[in-house]
Amino acid sequence: MKAKKKIAIIGSGFSGMSAAAYAAQSGYEVHVFEKHNQPGGRARQFSTEQGYVFDMGPSWYWMPDIMENFFSDFGYKTSDFFELISLNPQFEMIFDDEKISIPKKYEDLKILFESIEIDSGKQLDKFMQSAKFKYEIGMQKFVNKPCHNWSEFISPEILKSALKLDLLTNFRTYIAKYFKNQKLRTLMEFPVIFLGASPKNIPAMYSLMNYGGYALGTHYPIGGFYQLVLAIQNIAEKQGVSFHFNHTLEKINSENGKITSLIINGESYKFDAVIASSDYHHTETLLPENLRNYSDRYWRQRTFAPSSLIFYLGIKDIIPNLRHHTLFFENEIDGHIDCIYGNKKWPEKPLFYCCCPSKTDPNVAPQNRDNLFLLMPLAIGLNDDENTREKYLLEMLSRIEKHTGISDLYSKIEYKKSYCVSDFISDYNAYGGNAYGLANTLGQTAVLKPKIRNKKISNLFYTGQLTVPGPGVPPSIISGKLVANEMNILITNYYEKTI
Repeated sequence: MKAKKKIAIIGSGFSGMSAAAYAAQSGYEVHVFEKHNQPGGRARQFSTEQGYVFDMGPSWYWMPDIMENFFSDFGYKTSDFFELISLNPQFEMIFDDEKISIPKKYEDLKILFESIEIDSGKQLDKFMQSAKFKYEIGMQKFVNKPCHNWSEFISPEILKSALKLDLLTNFRTYIAKYFKNQKLRTLMEFPVIFLGASPKNIPAMYSLMNYGGYALGTHYPIGGFYQLVLAIQNIAEKQGVSFHFNHTLEKINSENGKITSLIINGESYKFDAVIASSDYHHTETLLPENLRNYSDRYWRQRTFAPSSLIFYLGIKDIIPNLRHHTLFFENEIDGHIDCIYGNKKWPEKPLFYCCCPSKTDPNVAPQNRDNLFLLMPLAIGLNDDENTREKYLLEMLSRIEKHTGISDLYSKIEYKKSYCVSDFISDYNAYGGNAYGLANTLGQTAVLKPKIRNKKISNLFYTGQLTVPGPGVPPSIISGKLVANEMNILITNYYEKTI
């Protein structure tokens, strides 16, 4: 009986754990090396002495079918691991003169739209019908391609669908075809902001995000988003995956086009193949320049999705009139977006997002306390000194006070931690301190994204938000499956040729 081929996974974010689970399911001996003391990457979680529990990153549980597909591949359901509830309202958007709450039921959403603009309920139906088509094609056909070349997309079904995907129409123009009211337009543009560019530069195909969110609903796992991390780790371990925490990759040694060993915590390890879910650019800096897929110049020319200023706050009071998810959009959207992708500076009139999971989940804050997660999108590469962070905290708190009617919110803080550009760099080696990977612009879609295979080292692969299919939790899970399959194909073909 031949020994199992050994596979190393670098990093235990969603893409790394997904790749590990699928690789182990295919019969490989899989080892995951993680620099931190817990799995999850950007989706880690921490607790405080006061009793607060904070998810560090993702908090929007959209596209639940993608998560279910992952668990189904291993004979499970998400409900085998955690309780998933559907939020109602899904979220609230705050404008300068009113607020709009997005209801759970689609029929109620149509009624809401109709109350804001005549005939917009019918227009929403038309929009969502098209968005559903894009979602079904995009999330079932397009994202499951390894994107080595364009020939992968040449099939009668995909060619027939090409025009309906609106790849050459920008998202803003597309939204304007359906809705005249500016607030409705802003509401419909919101889901693509974190894809990494202005709605003017995002293909209209990404209206699939609206369907994946508004139509399929916004969900929350009791115990926090981290429950998804723990569940995927559980699945991976059930397949035989071994996790090694506090293990940092320091060097990749190769010879004759193959990795010969990894130096991790000063020790040498040998593997038959390596899948890097760590930052793509950083991983390549561990190789000689002539063995990298991309130069530093290449990365400088990429368009990155935003970084973020994040605050984790424990509030020794219950904040009234605040939802689980609240978007503070009192200021004009293009001004903030231009600061991220145009001028690349701190915004003068910022938009921001507030998550208060304690409104839904008593497990994340002590009794009669609230848990606040504040996030403001930023350009990558900014200086993020403490004074600047504090300035924007005060700005965000004042707007929460105005919305909720509570006073002197700062004095009610009993736990505070900030996280920004420099933290993304130090914790994740994130290029420029990006939080979400590469922007999903037309010039960085599918085959035009960084490749999942190293072109010069046959047994080195890449997965995660800087390669296909792109940023976000569901795409990262799919990315892990894609790369595990590619690795399996390579090793199987190589083995067949050598026997």
